[in-house]
Amino acid sequence: MSAEARAVAPRSPSPAAWRAAVAPYVGPDASRAFLQLSTTLVLLALSFTLSYQLYDLSMWAALAVAPLSAGLLVRTFIFMHDCSHGSFLPWRWASDLVGFVTGVLTLTPFAQWRRDHALHHASSGDLERRGHGDIATLTVREYLARTPRGRLSYRLARHPAALLLVGPLYLMINQRFRPRSKATGDQQIASVWSTNAAILVLGALTVMLFGWHALLVVYLPAIYLAASAGIWLFYVQHQFEDAYWEASDSWDYATAALHGSSHLVLPPVLQWFTGNIGLHHVHHLAPRIPNYRLQRCHDATPLLQVAPVLTLRAGISALRLALWDEEQRRMVRFSDLAEARSA
Repeated sequence: MSAEARAVAPRSPSPAAWRAAVAPYVGPDASRAFLQLSTTLVLLALSFTLSYQLYDLSMWAALAVAPLSAGLLVRTFIFMHDCSHGSFLPWRWASDLVGFVTGVLTLTPFAQWRRDHALHHASSGDLERRGHGDIATLTVREYLARTPRGRLSYRLARHPAALLLVGPLYLMINQRFRPRSKATGDQQIASVWSTNAAILVLGALTVMLFGWHALLVVYLPAIYLAASAGIWLFYVQHQFEDAYWEASDSWDYATAALHGSSHLVLPPVLQWFTGNIGLHHVHHLAPRIPNYRLQRCHDATPLLQVAPVLTLRAGISALRLALWDEEQRRMVRFSDLAEARSA
């Protein structure tokens, strides 16, 4: 996109127009949800079993199954995600139960994550409300105003290796403990500790019944890869060159959804494993559309087809974008900043 085009704020359809357009796709289908959940969990159990059986042949053979298990864990996480929006099942108690179970399987406290994610939806793209479940992002001015040590700290945190290799460990540890805050009340704290207790019980039973290698070789590599993939997915959904960031007084919900959320086009097999979450603009505009209707809604609704499109390759390249340039109204790399200052 040209600099001239970026200088003009994108325009989105009226609330009445987009609500009418997405209305046919909103709401859960219990039979479809149960089919998705049962087939995915059965496949996950089979992949764990295969890895466990292969361990007797070779540890490396067992580890080779980890990417398959990781993909199924990502899909399981998407079901938890849909439960948090009430789009997976029509009953709140069932959504809470499935959300809790899938949260335990993915090491995520469901009620706490649901609260964090609701704040993310309410503030995504708002410069003055950054920090609600988002990857920390500084503007160019904020970065330049930091001390050398502060800049180094930010550069290290935004390095792709830190995001994809250290990030999964941070998620696994950070989600075990949460202090009280705007996003963490009694219900969320209870969610954190009940999830921790369930993880401990499930882990202990796994070791007792199947041995330590069932955790260390079968599960942990898979959840680590799943977390890394999840971080990348979340990153490219909002961190791309023509992303949308605005001050609160000019921030707009529909514009943030359609122009600040990407349409990540993935190969069909990866789209299945990721539960269509690459159609993130549709999801942000109407969170109560379940994962299995996102593609149909997008294809049938022209007003949704304005979102920035990312390919798999572009999504990988976007990992180098780290700063919001207020003047150019785009995400830039650290190297872009250095080149501009030396010019």
